[in-house]
Amino acid sequence: MEAHNGLSAKIVQEAGFNGIWASGLSLSAQLGVRDSNEASWTQVVEVVDFMSECTDIPILLDGDTGFGNFNNARRLIQKLERADIAGVCMEDKLFPKTNSFIDGELQPLADIDEFCGKIMACKDTQRDPDFMVVARLEAFITGYGLDEAVKRADAYHRAGADAILCHSKKKDDSDIKAFMNEWGDRCPVVIVPTKYPDVPCDTFRDYGVSMVIWANHNMRAMVSACQKVTQEIYDTQSLAGVEKSGEIVSVAEVFRLQNTAELKEAEAMYENPTEVHKRMGGGN
Repeated sequence: MEAHNGLSAKIVQEAGFNGIWASGLSLSAQLGVRDSNEASWTQVVEVVDFMSECTDIPILLDGDTGFGNFNNARRLIQKLERADIAGVCMEDKLFPKTNSFIDGELQPLADIDEFCGKIMACKDTQRDPDFMVVARLEAFITGYGLDEAVKRADAYHRAGADAILCHSKKKDDSDIKAFMNEWGDRCPVVIVPTKYPDVPCDTFRDYGVSMVIWANHNMRAMVSACQKVTQEIYDTQSLAGVEKSGEIVSVAEVFRLQNTAELKEAEAMYENPTEVHKRMGGGN
């Protein structure tokens, strides 16, 4: 499930999800910039570091194109491992990237050998054997079709990618079905059903898909809720409606999500002279 800051990451974990998708669209949106690498990779890493700090389930970062060539990508891997991020997903397009749902057919794909070299550089750089590099296919997005998608997936798999993310913008799952029929079980396949939301997960399981990413829905929910509450307060010049309607959480719930109770316990341990002296052996 998508998250874009520490608070949303904690909400995702509490809901029961097994992993967090640090969406490039959502990370850029919450910073108020476009999904075109306007946020630097260091700014992205800073946000996901906070996300990692307050959760203990794996985080897969949407690493766009790797923020440059193989050297930029392998430096990203080093920083992500230090932040205890579980993996990165990189797409086979050119830097700076453009969101796949904006004029996808006009976006050029990366050279296959260049992208394979980027994957190899990332895998050679990682120190944690469990760190995952996911290669994202944009062949369907750009209109190249199944043959190009399978050719690229095979090359990326042989270059060392741990999984393939098969992306499609069709309003049905025909691209995914065709790809899975051809691909089989050569390596895990990840999908992002944003454009085909009516297909049930059991269908994807039947195809052999390993993981589904709900890619941007917390960010979009935040925008919708924030617009509604903000407009209501502006129009009514009052907090009464939103406070009584249950549209917003209590401040106490925010404190709980921030783990304020732990700080109170720590203050009682480290700022209480009695407790300090007790641990020192009773002397002043």
